[in-house]
Amino acid sequence: MRNLTLFGVTGRMGEALLRELAEPAADESAAAAGWRLTGAVASAGSARLGERVGPPPGVAIVADPAAALVGAQVAIDFSHPAAAAAHASACAAAGVPLLVGTTGLDPAAVAALAAAAERVPVLVAPNTGVGVNVMAKLVALAAQALGADADVEILEAHHRFKRDAPSGTALALGEAVAAARGEPLRALAAPPRQGTSGPRERGQIGFAVLRAGDIVGEHTVLFGLQGERLEITHRATDRGVFARGALRAAAWLAGQPPGRYSMSDVLNLSGSSMDRSGAHR
Repeated sequence: MRNLTLFGVTGRMGEALLRELAEPAADESAAAAGWRLTGAVASAGSARLGERVGPPPGVAIVADPAAALVGAQVAIDFSHPAAAAAHASACAAAGVPLLVGTTGLDPAAVAALAAAAERVPVLVAPNTGVGVNVMAKLVALAAQALGADADVEILEAHHRFKRDAPSGTALALGEAVAAARGEPLRALAAPPRQGTSGPRERGQIGFAVLRAGDIVGEHTVLFGLQGERLEITHRATDRGVFARGALRAAAWLAGQPPGRYSMSDVLNLSGSSMDRSGAHR
């Protein structure tokens, strides 16, 4: 059994991970097998502090990262981005490998994760789903083959409560396209379109964002050429796919030396660009 600490245990992904630990999907039970929840963390203002969660007898939700990490062999963080730096520092101090799937990390969090990676293995994943990481590889191959003559638009849709836009996954897909063209995304990303924006420039990468209802996550990369169009799409209908991917990645991460890793390392997808500091939420 591997001992696991969950940061952000009361959030959407935290709840999805708890469900997976309690009742793993029949077709992917291996991902959730062999885990023991030993720590659960929520914010200091959470009304659920002290509540017991996880498979019986469960563990009490606490606000102290250091206390929650006692005995842990790996930690998964799907909490608020403002807490990411503190969680990274706590894991580094405790010697606990850390998987981060938190959205919209600021420079302080990025720096804290870089420092933590010098002491423990750290995996930052904008999306822990296996399918969408395979998608990123396919997108990179298409971008390389089609070249700058293809107009690229990245469309993403999420639930109404998502905080960041475009999503971390959409940005990572944009990075995959830009890297295939030998440029940083900031040099190719089209500015938001409004009013009389004029014709698009050759080689630009556009983004379109939708927020509505309870959409779990949908991403499409569209390559437009004269007379033809290629679309690569991934749709998630259940957060369980992200939870199972996170548990699979955490199991892999626990056996690695200190350093910075991505889902492409877990899945052996060399050349994929899904290790940016954003996430599904």
